[in-house]
Amino acid sequence: MSNQFNRRQWIRQAGIGTAGLFVAPTLVHAKAEKAKSKVWNLRSSVFELATPKAPIRTRLLANENPYGPSDKAKVAMMEAISSGNRYQHEDAGRLKALLAEKEGVTSEHIMLGPGSTDLLEKVALTQCLGGGNVVSADPAYMALIKTAKAFSAEWRNVPLTKDWAHDLDAMYQAIDDDTVLVYICNPNNPTGSITDAAKLKAFCRKAAKKTMVFVDEAYLEFLDPSDQISMADLIAEGHNVVVCRTFSKIHAMAGLRVGYMVALPETIEGITAKVRDNMGLNKSALRGAIASLEDTSFLENSRVWTKETRAFTFDSLQALGYKPIPSYTSFMLFPLGMDPEIYLDQMFDAGVGVRAFQINNEPWCRVSMGTMEEMEDFIRTFKKVVG
Repeated sequence: MSNQFNRRQWIRQAGIGTAGLFVAPTLVHAKAEKAKSKVWNLRSSVFELATPKAPIRTRLLANENPYGPSDKAKVAMMEAISSGNRYQHEDAGRLKALLAEKEGVTSEHIMLGPGSTDLLEKVALTQCLGGGNVVSADPAYMALIKTAKAFSAEWRNVPLTKDWAHDLDAMYQAIDDDTVLVYICNPNNPTGSITDAAKLKAFCRKAAKKTMVFVDEAYLEFLDPSDQISMADLIAEGHNVVVCRTFSKIHAMAGLRVGYMVALPETIEGITAKVRDNMGLNKSALRGAIASLEDTSFLENSRVWTKETRAFTFDSLQALGYKPIPSYTSFMLFPLGMDPEIYLDQMFDAGVGVRAFQINNEPWCRVSMGTMEEMEDFIRTFKKVVG
């Protein structure tokens, strides 16, 4: 790999020409135009660089929880192995019942999946079979959007506001008769930023009268308990809203693949008429998820420890003259000010794995929160690499 970032190569990989660099949506923060006067279906303003193939001692590149799974979940999963010859449907039913109670809905409002990404993709698939358009922020988590575009849906990408929130007014203006889905990730990935819950709830009530609104809450549980305001109660009120949550983050079960969706029963029926739900799950992971829900001490420790490492990382980067985006998640995004390919090479060579992006043709780093010792290792290594 070259030690100099090849700009022409990046342009080819991103699939845009020179003109595209000037029209692509950016993180600058003008209001989006109304849908009827805006040229949509542009590529994302974010391009992620491939990570080097190198052994690392400190893994801070996948937004994984370093503290788990919980001990109770581990025991439950080991005990489940002996009944692995039996299908998992009863365990799925039990988990649905627990989640329904947690979210204030019935079991008919719950759909399980092997991680929340699977559910994002299933919703995109079933909503976009006939084309149409999907409205979301840009940057955004791209799994749903990529699937929608694969089924020929148009992507209406609305830049975030200057404080990194969803531009809800511009997103509402982007909705038209062909909009089949509005997607919101809150807190947002890859920025780590948050959109005000009261404003989002008002937006969902209004937008759901026109089309389905999908709210991805994968990182919600990293907020302080009083700030964990879900949109799930809108579903109980009968609004055409979908909320997705995961066991990959606060529950530390990323590799075990359990997620769930809260939606109107008719929405779930429309999906399961086309694709199966429980068959992608496994008994051990389901038993682990059930036990993890009950391990409130582990969940609280994960939240508190992540908040502490976030504060340490934010303060350390600021002290070095960097300006990270305030994060409400288990990761942090900040502008690099150096060649991102060189940066990745040197960080990986030093044994620390992170992610790097080009955002509006400028280099950024996203670092996941590890243990305090791992974040101290990141800062020490970062200092050496950036000079």
